[in-house]
Amino acid sequence: MSASDLWYVSYGSNMSRQRLGCYLEGGRPPGATVTCVGARDATMPAADLPVTLPGSLYFAGESPTWGGGVAFYDHDAPRGTPARAYRITVGQFVDIANQEMHRDPGPHDPLEEVLLAGLPDARHRAGPGHYETLIEVGRHEGLPMLTFTAPHAADAVVHTRPRPAYLAMLAEGLGEAHGWSEARIADYFASVGAGEGGGDTPPSPSRGR
Repeated sequence: MSASDLWYVSYGSNMSRQRLGCYLEGGRPPGATVTCVGARDATMPAADLPVTLPGSLYFAGESPTWGGGVAFYDHDAPRGTPARAYRITVGQFVDIANQEMHRDPGPHDPLEEVLLAGLPDARHRAGPGHYETLIEVGRHEGLPMLTFTAPHAADAVVHTRPRPAYLAMLAEGLGEAHGWSEARIADYFASVGAGEGGGDTPPSPSRGR
C-alpha cells in the first residue's frame, strides 16, 4: 500500500470509467466540447468500488464542457448519493481537480502537500472555484476517501438542468459501479431534479456552513 495513494470518490460524470480516463489519459468524452490534456501519470485506477455518500446531489451552474448544470455534492444535506471510488495517487487526484477547474496539471502543486499531510477537520478549501472544496468522506483500506465540490450548500444557489450528454456519463457510471437498471437511474435523476420535465429551481433560504 502506497502512502501516496487515496480513494477519489466521484458522484458525477467521473463515475464513468471512460470519462475518468479522459482526465488521466487525455481525450474528449462523447458529447463534450472540451478535450482533456490528461494527468502527469496516465495510469488508470488500480481498483474501484461502489459507495453511497451521506449527502445530496444537486445540479447548478453552466458547464463550459457540457452546457447546462453540473453535479455538486452537499455533504451536510440529508438523503444519500450513489458514487464510485477509484484508488489513484495524490498527484492524479490533484491533476483531475485542476482539469475540473479548467487548469492544466503541473508539478509542485501545493495541494499535493496538503493531501499528503491530511485534511484538517476533514475539509480543505483550496480556492473559491466550483470544485475547490475538498471533503474527506471516509476511509477504506487505511486510505482517505476524498471528493471535491462547491463551497456552498445546495440551497444557496439556483439549480440548473443538466444536458443529456452529461447525464449519459452519469448513467454509464451508475450502471458500471452499482449495476443500476435504466429505470432505476431514471428514477434517481428525477429525484435530484434531472429527470424528464421540470425546469430550473430557485434556492431555498440558505442555512450556511
